Amino acid sequence: MKYRFDPEGLRLPVKLDSTSNAEYEPIPLEPRNRYANELAQSATTRSARRLAMPRRDFLVTAAGAATTLLAINRANAEAGKRAGFYELEADAGEDVQLAEATIGKKEFIFDVQGHYVPPNVAAARKRECSRFDYVSRDYMRCLGADDFVKDVFLDADTDMMVLSFVPSRRDAEPLTIEEADATRRIVDELEGTHRLFIHGRVNPNQAGDIEDMDELAEKYGVSAWKTYTQWGPDGKGFYLTDDVGLRFIEKARSLGVKNICIHKGIPFGDESYEHSLCTDIGPIAKQFPDVNFLIYHSGWVPGQAEGPYDPDRNEGIDSLVASVEKAGLGKGSNVYAELGSTWRGLMRDMDSAAHGIGKLVKHLGEDNVLWGTDSIWYGSPQDQIQGFRAFQIAKDVREEHGYPEITDEIRAKIFGLNALKPYGIGIEEAKMRARNDLVDQRRENYREARDPHHLTFGPKTRREFLFFKT
Repeated sequence: MKYRFDPEGLRLPVKLDSTSNAEYEPIPLEPRNRYANELAQSATTRSARRLAMPRRDFLVTAAGAATTLLAINRANAEAGKRAGFYELEADAGEDVQLAEATIGKKEFIFDVQGHYVPPNVAAARKRECSRFDYVSRDYMRCLGADDFVKDVFLDADTDMMVLSFVPSRRDAEPLTIEEADATRRIVDELEGTHRLFIHGRVNPNQAGDIEDMDELAEKYGVSAWKTYTQWGPDGKGFYLTDDVGLRFIEKARSLGVKNICIHKGIPFGDESYEHSLCTDIGPIAKQFPDVNFLIYHSGWVPGQAEGPYDPDRNEGIDSLVASVEKAGLGKGSNVYAELGSTWRGLMRDMDSAAHGIGKLVKHLGEDNVLWGTDSIWYGSPQDQIQGFRAFQIAKDVREEHGYPEITDEIRAKIFGLNALKPYGIGIEEAKMRARNDLVDQRRENYREARDPHHLTFGPKTRREFLFFKT
């Protein structure tokens, strides 16, 4: 069989669905999203026939992705959402080379928010799992290191990634630092360089976490700290400007690991909603100018539309922008906005996409927006990459709100160059890490027989979401 996954070509390469990253309840598709999928299914069938290609063969090409993005354009435009769009030639859906020229590989991509399942759990259960068990309710238990490498480095154009963590009690971590380190070593052994970094998960309002930072830095060589200000063992969060937050930052500085990744947005519930807002980011960044504050999700709230900047809104991306500006921090500060789950959510609504990306680049600066995908929750991040390569803000919206045109230069910065600064990596070192190694060789060989599964792995319904929480 030529294709192990989806041989009939039923799945679209741009995965427009209700999947969440298990931190928020899945949001059903709106009518225009369902319409976009219907248009894409019809268009891909027509294009495949015109090119005399089997449907599956067509869908694994760049033209298959371009056809889907063009369908999303049409569905959004017909719904009156024209502030953003995917800038593609109309013929890109029937011309593989033309599509490749627009959404094909051309940048260094450093994904600063990736996730994984425990490799020891996956390996122990591998014998129980069919290779097609991805579609079952308990599929996450079947994902192993090979699946991770395939999704992130073979089916996507990702060059480097940071493995991150979810909030948890110390005795119930879904992915421990030891398991993350083991995953990193698997990839290191595979190609001999260092494509994966790891975070150290610290909830300073949980007893023992600050004390354990020494071991995380010295034994595991973490490159950054990950914290959730809205989480706590008692259900209550904290502000970085609180005493416990200050202790955490001072400890990070003393250990010489001065990247702090903070989950902001994607609220967990009413009890600590206030701590999901970015109110404390501007003041704490001003107080510690030698520390980099990487704001995961950029304050984005699932289900809330992003519009023009409103400094009094204090929700969503506006919360981050307002906090930074009120603190007197300009563009190019020590505050970075990260796009994990945010960009994927914005892809469903072209108006929100235009205002969300436009506000971040305008107010924080084109050097301070970082690429992240929250994969493998969303399967391979390739569709997010292809979408961002083609994304553009409409000219009239740019002129009205002062947003920049999204140029290839800006895309290259967001995709990877911007993250080099906080992680202390030079461009030559980055090229060494991500070129001419075994992963690169495998990727080159794999191009001749690509077999992406075009699936997402996170929960898609409320029932599945609750299942992940148990």
